[in-house]
Amino acid sequence: MIGVLVSGAAGRMGREVVRAVMAEPDLALVGVVDPAHAGETLGEGSGLVIAGDLATAIATTAPDVVVDFTHPSVVEGNIRTVLAAGVDCVVGTTGISQERLESLADTAPEGTCLFVAPNFAIGAVLMMRFAAEAARHLPHVEIIELHHDRKADAPSGTALRTASLIAASRPGVPDAPGKETEVAEGARGALVDDVTVHSVRLPGLVAHQEVIFGGQGQTLSIRHDSIDRTSFMPGVVLAIRSVGARSGLVVGLEHLMEASRG
Repeated sequence: MIGVLVSGAAGRMGREVVRAVMAEPDLALVGVVDPAHAGETLGEGSGLVIAGDLATAIATTAPDVVVDFTHPSVVEGNIRTVLAAGVDCVVGTTGISQERLESLADTAPEGTCLFVAPNFAIGAVLMMRFAAEAARHLPHVEIIELHHDRKADAPSGTALRTASLIAASRPGVPDAPGKETEVAEGARGALVDDVTVHSVRLPGLVAHQEVIFGGQGQTLSIRHDSIDRTSFMPGVVLAIRSVGARSGLVVGLEHLMEASRG
């Protein structure tokens, strides 16, 4: 059995993680943390009381893995606390730079894994992979990412990761109209690794991204839609099961997907 503690357990993603963990016969939900709801009973059939302090909860429950879906303002401190305890950490909270992640991973004891995924949906990982391949042949590209109106960061971690993969794959940065053409500030979006990214935030959305390529007489659109947060749970469960065999910083679910194929 893999003992799992969920940080941010009272949130929308946290509750989905709780349900996903409880549904798997080889995973055991040993604790839940959410400072804003400390002392409350979580529900979801767990019967667990929500703890308010992550370090205390780790010391009390001795988890094998901590899963963090919290907020960009607190996630760095949470990661530091988890790794200092020598516990593997699975992070779905976005908004942390690659440099900060590397710095945090350097603080971990040998054999401890910090796993971070900008998106845990299998289809989203494939969308990013297909976009990187397309960029080799169609370098003109823009990204439109759409999320619910309570998302704490923009652009999304998925958009940042996609732009990075495109930049590493395409042969060069083509000329394209940029900020100098804007009649209204922000109309051309933000540049991420020389890829234009547009962020949409509206109620009713969950997590969506379209990557649009243009070429001579043609366009190519690659789109992924998460219409329910359960779409992320197979990836979360895969990460929980996989981190025990890894060490250091691992970014991207694709690494675990390839390994799971044998």
